[in-house]
Amino acid sequence: MASPFALTAESLLRRVEWTVLRPLDGQLQGDYRTLFTGAGMDFRELREYVPGDDLRRIDWNVTARMDTPYVREYAEDRELTAWFVLDRSGSMRFGPQGRGKEDVLVEFTATLARLLTRGGNRIGAILYDGDRPVPLPAGSGRLHVLRLVHRLQQPHAVHPGPTDLATLLASVSGMIRQRSLVVVVSDFIAAPGWERPLRLLAQRHDVVPIQIHDPLEAVLPDVGEIVLEDTETRERVLVDTGDADFRARLRDLADAEQAQVRERVRACGLDLTSVSTADDLVAVFLRMAARRKVRR
Repeated sequence: MASPFALTAESLLRRVEWTVLRPLDGQLQGDYRTLFTGAGMDFRELREYVPGDDLRRIDWNVTARMDTPYVREYAEDRELTAWFVLDRSGSMRFGPQGRGKEDVLVEFTATLARLLTRGGNRIGAILYDGDRPVPLPAGSGRLHVLRLVHRLQQPHAVHPGPTDLATLLASVSGMIRQRSLVVVVSDFIAAPGWERPLRLLAQRHDVVPIQIHDPLEAVLPDVGEIVLEDTETRERVLVDTGDADFRARLRDLADAEQAQVRERVRACGLDLTSVSTADDLVAVFLRMAARRKVRR
């Protein structure tokens, strides 16, 4: 991903601080700080369940004795530790030069990491290139964000084959012991079976799934015959983009796959935030803020 014209970590971070965080400060007037508050673990009281309560806080032992659902309430801890689970497999290299999916992953991560560390929170990361997850220790402050961004900008190998997102998510559950905010950033182009480990992860942590995609993955322009290569399997196929029926079938297939991903994430009790390589990150974070307010 890196190129001779790539921004340094400092330049990129300054850019997102000026072009994304500064507008957010004005439009949300600081309200975003409450969107990622910690889930404190200090027990406060038991009370009867009311519609809208987090099902993960039901005390099943008390519920069985009282024959009425009860939930456990905890003292809110304003500080938290956030973990970024970052999919850097082959399919994430798709997209326009300088603004591909992996470039957007770096910008999004830098923005949210800085937003969190400005509030005194700690952030860590788990990097995945299709082989095995590599954890980066959690830390706080702007310097720690710079280290993470610098690491993400370094060239890295991509292991061939379909993305094993299920094994990645299962590994994350074993790596993160304390209840945390877990931000999963991926294109969700992966082998089947990732729903169950995602659901199990969400039972213990506050999970925020972020899907990064590129418009050309669903809509091909009419440019005649071209060779398409699967970025993970390296399989190549010759297609005629001048065939309107082919383009329509591709669009329908992409729409159906996207609907399946969204439904699978929803079945885990989570909301999927989709981020296009053409999106303005300010608008993305405003959408995230609105959704998390509704959920709260």
